[in-house]
Amino acid sequence: MHLAENRKYHHITSFQVIILGFLSVILLGSLLLTTPLATQDGKGAPFLDALFTATSATCVTGLVVYDTATYWSIFGQSVILALIQIGGMGVITVAVSIAVISGRKIGLMQRSTMQEAIAAPQVGGIVRMTELILKGTFLIELMGAMLLAPTFCRDFGIAKGIWYAIFHSISAFCNAGFDLLGIRTPFSSLTTYTTEPMVNITIMLLIIIGGIGFTTWVDVHNHGLHFKKYRMQSKTIVLTTVVLIVLPFFYFFLHEFSHFGLTERIWSSLFQSVTPRTAGFNTIDLTTMSETGLMLMMVLMLIGGSPGSTAGGMKTTTIAVLFACASAVFRGKEQPHFFGRAIPAAAIRNATTVLLMYIILSLSGAMCISTVENISLLTALYETCSAIGTVGLSLGITPELGSLSRIILIVLMYIGRVGGLTLVFAAIYEKEIAECKYPEEKITVG
Repeated sequence: MHLAENRKYHHITSFQVIILGFLSVILLGSLLLTTPLATQDGKGAPFLDALFTATSATCVTGLVVYDTATYWSIFGQSVILALIQIGGMGVITVAVSIAVISGRKIGLMQRSTMQEAIAAPQVGGIVRMTELILKGTFLIELMGAMLLAPTFCRDFGIAKGIWYAIFHSISAFCNAGFDLLGIRTPFSSLTTYTTEPMVNITIMLLIIIGGIGFTTWVDVHNHGLHFKKYRMQSKTIVLTTVVLIVLPFFYFFLHEFSHFGLTERIWSSLFQSVTPRTAGFNTIDLTTMSETGLMLMMVLMLIGGSPGSTAGGMKTTTIAVLFACASAVFRGKEQPHFFGRAIPAAAIRNATTVLLMYIILSLSGAMCISTVENISLLTALYETCSAIGTVGLSLGITPELGSLSRIILIVLMYIGRVGGLTLVFAAIYEKEIAECKYPEEKITVG
């Protein structure tokens, strides 16, 4: 019996641990949000609404069916904040961090799982990296809260201002997009701070730092600003992140917000370039944007942040690999590369698979919601891209959606956070060893 149990234990893969860990946290959070203590009316939330909120928080998405500030009590908001923190750092990262703090020995299974969770290049040094992540996370969130506190204390009083500063700092760093500013106007996000420099700069920096990935942190920590010493992945992440902020900024500035004054135009363009990957805050009314602007934001939402970060989406490295492949084809080169390093064939296969999965899931989900709710496909697609990209931006339809549509968004948020490939690999217990190679035959594409 013991041998059978031991054999069964070894069949649990790192990918299965990750998806089960997120699922367990979501279910626990859902149960806590159904309790009378969680809501301001003392009745507790219906289970489906609690499940939606817990999934959105744990998957650091930000889509909500109730305004966070006016519906949930302090206890409910604290549960949501705890779920955001766990989901942002990663369930496995939090579990390993607790083990490290308590002095427990970290086994090979835990190290391997941690490596998969944070996209670390190797198992060696995982414990030191975990300590860096833990210290860095709380230091950055503390600094963010200190920078936000003066503005929020001015507007809401000292006690509430400090709570708001802490909540929004963690929410921004974890790329969650939950806010408590609906106390002014429900679901208003940061629209009352469109031209407030300190709020804009702090929130954007938190989003970017949380979204570049923990492995990039290590390179920055070890090499400072010596960009040439970074690993190829970190170089690709930094360069892609800059491009994905700068190019949308110019489009928004020139075409989308040209009717604003210069100051509001600059801040609005910059913030809306940063937040779709994958934070979910907004400083302007999204329903006033053109269809072209909304489509650009959907593309940014699907791309998301970087591997091993607090952000979701396909990841910056995925889109970078795909562009490198296209560039190699256009230039007649045999193998795509970054910074003098060839891209492995496995990375190319994974990138194309992830792209196809995200397109199929977001489109099929949007078509279902559009049909069921009788709304435009573009509006539904915006919500599904936001869900699977774990962004949280919305055109305001989420609270009005029916049960089936909410379940679709729940599934998309979960897949978006744990990763489509993680779910696929979790279903595979053992890799099949290929005993032979099939003969090749030409097939024309394009």
